[in-house]
Amino acid sequence: MSSTNKLRVLVVGCGNMGASHAMSFHTHEGFEICGLVSTGASKEKLNQDLGGQYDLFSDYATALTATKPDAVCISTYPDTHEAYAIAALEAGCHVFLEKPIADSLAGAERVAEVVRKTGKKLVVGYILRHHPSWMKFIEIAKDLGKPLVMRMNLNQQSHGYMWDVHRNLMKSLSPIVDCGVHYIDVMCQMTRSKPIRVSAIGARLTNDIPADNYNYGQLQIHFEDGSVGWYEAGWGPMISQTAYFVKDVFGPKGSVSIVAKDAGGEGKSDSVESHTKTESLRVHRANINAQNEFTQEDEWVNLLDEPDHQGLCDREQAYFYDAIIQNWDLTDHVADAVNSLKIAFACDESVKTGKMIELN
Repeated sequence: MSSTNKLRVLVVGCGNMGASHAMSFHTHEGFEICGLVSTGASKEKLNQDLGGQYDLFSDYATALTATKPDAVCISTYPDTHEAYAIAALEAGCHVFLEKPIADSLAGAERVAEVVRKTGKKLVVGYILRHHPSWMKFIEIAKDLGKPLVMRMNLNQQSHGYMWDVHRNLMKSLSPIVDCGVHYIDVMCQMTRSKPIRVSAIGARLTNDIPADNYNYGQLQIHFEDGSVGWYEAGWGPMISQTAYFVKDVFGPKGSVSIVAKDAGGEGKSDSVESHTKTESLRVHRANINAQNEFTQEDEWVNLLDEPDHQGLCDREQAYFYDAIIQNWDLTDHVADAVNSLKIAFACDESVKTGKMIELN
């Protein structure tokens, strides 16, 4: 720690998520930014936005050696996550790592093993785990009985800057892996049951991405308790915005749905801000009388006071700080992050082989 007893954090990656996390560290009284790292000009802009006082680096290894941080925040493209996280852990740093842990399952397991060996904290950026509305969504879903049917998607009609971001992401991962890990994690929390098999389909709708990747995908998961779920993700200027935002769960006792009238509106499908908005939950109870008429009106849980995207990042970094200072056991957190990635990669395999994949 620094002389001020603040945790010194090196921020690596200064794009969308990196900038939001840097703002969280900048305003959190327990953190002190010791450097900003990016290969391009994003670090200069971010530094300016934060007051211009931070040291800037173009090379991660140089920055890690020069700053000797207590913690490292990694928000770079997924193909760097494994190497960057392991370097930080082996240098004695705690790590906040944007999802996914790595761009391969073996890589994710290697990161988890280094976490075990070093005893350092690893928090993975599963932002929905810190969202009060999603926490409520999961809580209600768990009370709907079994089996559950879980239907979710996030299609993005990306253009301009966001299409550049998505094309770069697709150099290493498909949309159903990069985005899908969030929603697979949610499904696993809702069922707390073992996924036993997956299947998936995909389509390559543009020559702007690698020949072995696809920019539209849809996956299905079968759970041991009989629950089933699907998730759909498409990126690109050709993607439809009709019904792009579906977050819906039903079971024997009824259903719960996220109804985001504003975030689900025209032209917002590639807005990072709108992806975490819920606004309201609609809760439906399946109880009927002798005439098969419903005995309860649908309930609306109003969530208009929810945190914005920056507020959620603030909560993530507050969690990271507390995990370090209070020495929380994050074994389950890391295992869940590896597990959701394992399921996502099995779905990816299903797209590429055309076969249903059994999970062990």
